[in-house]
Amino acid sequence: MRLLRGRATDPETDFERTREIAETVAEDREPALRVWRPHRQVAFGRRDANSDSYDRACRAARDRGYTVIERAVGGRAVAYTGSTVSFSLAVPTEDPRGTIDDRYEWAKTAVQRALEDCGITARTGEPDAAFCPGSHSIQADGKISGLAQRVRQSVAVIGGIVVVRDHEAIAEVLAPIYESLDVPFDPQSVGSVANAGGTDDPEQVIAALERSLADGRDVSVSAIRET
Repeated sequence: MRLLRGRATDPETDFERTREIAETVAEDREPALRVWRPHRQVAFGRRDANSDSYDRACRAARDRGYTVIERAVGGRAVAYTGSTVSFSLAVPTEDPRGTIDDRYEWAKTAVQRALEDCGITARTGEPDAAFCPGSHSIQADGKISGLAQRVRQSVAVIGGIVVVRDHEAIAEVLAPIYESLDVPFDPQSVGSVANAGGTDDPEQVIAALERSLADGRDVSVSAIRET
């Protein structure tokens, strides 16, 4: 397994490096894992971008010092403060759609195991009116993680985020964004590892996720390239 570390110097290039992981795995069939701290940004989903009030939601993010990123998959807006951890695991598969549920269950268990190493006991599910609502979330005194999956070119990519700290800052920027998009959102639904009694160190969370998601595989470490 390739383990990619670091990040590019700007959000757009960094986003592109993550997108390229699936293409590389499709070619060489070697699993790849990236766990990192994205830049300060708000990532909007396709449903957000199709909203009549999308421009107003983007202004709300930029006015608060967040870069706007638009991802190609569904889901709702997610905010990254710079301490938020993201992960992306790309694996080759010959039956990409036949094992979607199994991959989700495995990944949620792996994230929960990592969170235990970071000092908290988390459970699946999410509070009402949570950010980026979905069926594959993890909570502990609020939503702290959400997972998504896509399959293409015989590659399955499962990714997600973990809110390490700054849950109040995330709620503060998402509230006007979700209001603009007319999507229910309760600022109190945002949790974090630190708020649940665990570590507030993103690097500790990254290390725990790398161990758990690698799942005992031999890894070769390389750095994210700039160009």
